[in-house]
Amino acid sequence: MSNGMEGAVNGWLQHRMVLDDLLALVDDTNVDYRPWDGAMSLGELAIHIVTSTHMFVKGIKKGEFDMPPTENYKTINDIRTIVQRYTEETKEEMSTIFTYQMKGYILFNKVRAPGTYWFSNAIDHEIHHKGQLFTYVRMIGAKEVPNFIRQPDEI
Repeated sequence: MSNGMEGAVNGWLQHRMVLDDLLALVDDTNVDYRPWDGAMSLGELAIHIVTSTHMFVKGIKKGEFDMPPTENYKTINDIRTIVQRYTEETKEEMSTIFTYQMKGYILFNKVRAPGTYWFSNAIDHEIHHKGQLFTYVRMIGAKEVPNFIRQPDEI
């Protein structure tokens, strides 16, 4: 990465890799767990996290946002595979964002803002939902959960 995004990618990965750690605590019996009626299931939440960040990053590069793709899964291993795929794809997309794309303005949800805003929003959105996933995992019985962020030498 030579475009100045290396620090941003590594910072994001410190958060994203914890998603793997959380999903390692889940088995197939809890993939459809919902803490309340109308909540996203545990599996839906994990998929939402990765597809949304991917949507934001691709949208910054494209100059407009498309809806996140839908992903089908049945097992926790399906979810883990989808998370890994999106992590790799998003990492690659992030590493090839140019300065002009980060400075370009994009309209989304009636807000017109530069790519830098949407990039920050994507990271914040992911962290917010990862926090929810911590709660889900605790509610299904996990006694020990990982730290909210991996240290740089653990990436």
